[in-house]
Amino acid sequence: MTAAEQRPAAPTAPANGTAASANGTTSAASANGAPPPGRRAAGERPGDGGRRSRRWLKALVVFLLITIPAGYMVISALQSRNSGEDKQENASATGLTAGWPSKVQRRIYDMWIPSYSDDVAFYETNSWKTSSLYVQFVTSVQGLDRFLVRLGTDRAELKDGRITIDADDARKVGWRIGGDEDWAGMVLKQKEPQPELDITVDFDNRRHPKVYVVSTVTP
Repeated sequence: MTAAEQRPAAPTAPANGTAASANGTTSAASANGAPPPGRRAAGERPGDGGRRSRRWLKALVVFLLITIPAGYMVISALQSRNSGEDKQENASATGLTAGWPSKVQRRIYDMWIPSYSDDVAFYETNSWKTSSLYVQFVTSVQGLDRFLVRLGTDRAELKDGRITIDADDARKVGWRIGGDEDWAGMVLKQKEPQPELDITVDFDNRRHPKVYVVSTVTP
């Protein structure tokens, strides 16, 4: 027997030594009641926090999608109601309305008002036969000239003492026309569909005459 055969063999490490160590650690952890590494406690689900956040965000989006359009609808309904009430009040009102007629009205009735005019007011009537716009304003002598020239006429066409707006039309808007000699008037007839204008001017104040006009359109 040789010397090598007589030497005892070195102990061999078991193949499952590492696993045993790992098993030992797992057993120890289990014994202490803590979940092993890489595992969750009982009842805990992956991504629970993220899911709760997403649910909350979805609920907020749905709430906004419902409430914002509803709010706009309420506002729109209130605006429509107020607009309808205003139109109804204007339609039922009688007499003059202080201020300038709209651009559309001025264009339809061929009504040009000089700049810097004072005491401007208007009233409109409509029927299936005719539509009329009543307008009054106080202007300067130069403003009166510009007004007449804009209509294609001039001050020479105004006839002293002539009242071209009849009593019925004047009564509709509360005008008091006539009664002295400081009045002049004219009727401007134009080719249809342009309106016919009855113009009467009060020259009681020579520097600032007051102009009354009834412009009538016949469909």
